[in-house]
Amino acid sequence: MSVWLPSAPCTPERCATPARPAAGPLRAALRLAAGLAAVLAGVALTPLAAPLAPAARHRLTRLWCRTVVRAFGVRVRVTGTPPPPGPLLVVANHVSWLDVPLVAAVLPGRMVAKKEVRHWPLLGPLAALGGTLFLDRDRLRALPGAVRSLARTLAAGHRVVVFPEGSTWCGRTHGRFRPAAFQAALDAGAPVQPVRIAYRPQGPAAFVGDDPLVASLWRIATTGRITAEIRLLAPIPYGTHPDRRALARAARAAVAGPAVTAARTTATTATTAPRRQATAPSRRTAVLPRQATTPPRQATTPPRRTAVPPRQTAAARDSANRPSSSVHHRDSSSPAAASSAVTPS
Repeated sequence: MSVWLPSAPCTPERCATPARPAAGPLRAALRLAAGLAAVLAGVALTPLAAPLAPAARHRLTRLWCRTVVRAFGVRVRVTGTPPPPGPLLVVANHVSWLDVPLVAAVLPGRMVAKKEVRHWPLLGPLAALGGTLFLDRDRLRALPGAVRSLARTLAAGHRVVVFPEGSTWCGRTHGRFRPAAFQAALDAGAPVQPVRIAYRPQGPAAFVGDDPLVASLWRIATTGRITAEIRLLAPIPYGTHPDRRALARAARAAVAGPAVTAARTTATTATTAPRRQATAPSRRTAVLPRQATTPPRQATTPPRRTAVPPRQTAAARDSANRPSSSVHHRDSSSPAAASSAVTPS
């Protein structure tokens, strides 16, 4: 494996364990058979759908993908407003192989997948027939050509669906978005549609680490009930971000949701709070020169004289945050009136 390839810390043993009682073997076998039959039906009918108009082909794709997901016992819940027709770069977090039919059931388009998917049983031929753009992740030099191919597809008016994390995560956390695909959106002048995918429960649907595809299929079929939630977030218009890295960060923040925003706010508060605490005492110590010019009663009343040293100690402790004139007032041995004539408070 190349060192530059993205990877996630998720493993099947820690992240993909079922969280609910499993279904019986007979029911699981029926689900698995129904799901595979739905996939085979799509493979057989794909050549017949090729001559259709794009709108009709998209309707059939949505219907078929919903059938596949539902056949495996997964319920789909969609929130948000679908974008209008036209070129669009759809970016989503990556949890499972179920993400592909799930996104296609809502926003059908040309998928981007690693080249190894082409050799998967059933899903590989189906992906090729569906116009998937295969990416050779082992060849870094091939990346510019892949970006140009994505840009041409977007410029032709098509949707392109990308999982920019580059690897599957269990859904409890997210990886950073790789910026290469976002360059294609900038080159083609296409907006970006962030999509957030979540599964309830989180464990069974996760397809992470070295998890075999057969084991993942059986785990999903044996789970009592899985709900797939897909949220269509606000699109990012073309031109709102200057480069692909800024665009990738904005899309990732939208997909990650409030957790990232809350973490950033906490970090910002933690860094700014010490500064406010350090500068606040200097405002209190700035009153000392004014108190020195007011009543002579301080010289005749012993309790008031004994209260001065703690304030001077506080001024000395915060001297780094005080104006130089205030420090001069504190250190001067001349009377307050003479000192004020040289350095006003």
